[in-house]
Amino acid sequence: MGEDNVLEAIEVAKATGKIRKGSNEVTKAIEKGKAKLVAYAKDVEPKEVIMHIPILCKEKGIPCFEVSTKEELGAAAGIEVGTSAVAIVDAAEAKGMIDKLQPGKKEE
Repeated sequence: MGEDNVLEAIEVAKATGKIRKGSNEVTKAIEKGKAKLVAYAKDVEPKEVIMHIPILCKEKGIPCFEVSTKEELGAAAGIEVGTSAVAIVDAAEAKGMIDKLQPGKKEE
């Protein structure tokens, strides 16, 4: 699944649904079971800020993707600065895109 598809799904969800930005907001959305898709940036320093996110997603069965940079993630989320993580909580028109990103709903 391409990084572009993930970023595009975030952009569509931002415009038509709801997203959460930042590792704290994303963590809360995952723990409450509200996240439909999560993306986090590979270039976050220190790594401890986001290293729990893929683990939580796997436990909850939420699709989770790594993208290259905080700047790309922030741009997809519609903010002027980079962000460490984004969660889609209301997919709206991005639902079909999210469904395509899920690899048969099986977690490794």
